[in-house]
Parts: sequence; structure tokens; C-alpha cells
Amino acid sequence: MTTKPDEDRAPAGVLDKIRANPTGRLALKITIAALGAIVVAVGIVAIPLPGPGWAIVIAGLAIWAIEFAWAKHLLEFTKKHVLSWTHWIGRQSWPVKGLVGLATFLFVSAVVYVSVRVSFGIDLIDKAREYLG
Repeated sequence: MTTKPDEDRAPAGVLDKIRANPTGRLALKITIAALGAIVVAVGIVAIPLPGPGWAIVIAGLAIWAIEFAWAKHLLEFTKKHVLSWTHWIGRQSWPVKGLVGLATFLFVSAVVYVSVRVSFGIDLIDKAREYLG
């Protein structure tokens, strides 16, 4: 049985067609990087809140993994450890869960405070003191 060389290859997808052009490849990388960053940032902010914070972070990593090998490796690592963490926290008592939630909230609050302070030069604590009198 004789086969044509093209029969051994999978059909080219939309992303493969975009990557075939140098300009398209760069635009795809930039788009994937920006979209993934937005989704990961939203997920990180949502982690201490009720809801799917970690799932949103993992979705952002999955977006990055479309174009970046490091993100694919990080996604697998993250999925493995989040699953392990979820099982562990599920076995804990409510006081332990509350302390973990409080610690997570304080950590995220500190990250937001430092980010706003460094990025915009705004001290949120001083602003709150001014507002509260």
C-alpha cells in the first residue's frame, strides 16, 4: 500500500497557520501572553474569596501553555500540587480552614498593598486613615 507523504501529518490547525507567518507568530505570542496574564491576575485576586480562584489561575496557565513550554510544565506542576492541597485542606477542621483562609487573605492584601504602593505611589493605609478621619 502506497501512502502520500501528506497523509502521515495531521491537518494544519488555525494556530499552525498563524505561526507560519513571522508577524502572526509574534502577534499570537503577544496575545496569548496578555490574555493569560489577565486571567492569572484575576485568579490570584480571587483565591481568598469564595469561588474558583485556583481554577481561574489554572485556566490562565492553560492559556499560556498554548504558546509557552514553560507554562505547560508549570501548569502540570500546579495542577498536581493544587489537587494535593485541596485534598489536605478538605480533611482539616473548620478552625484550621479559617486560619488558612485568613493567612491567604492577609498575604493577598499585602501583595495588593505593595503593588499599588510601588506601581502608583499610593499608600492605601494612609488613604484609609484620611478617609476614616
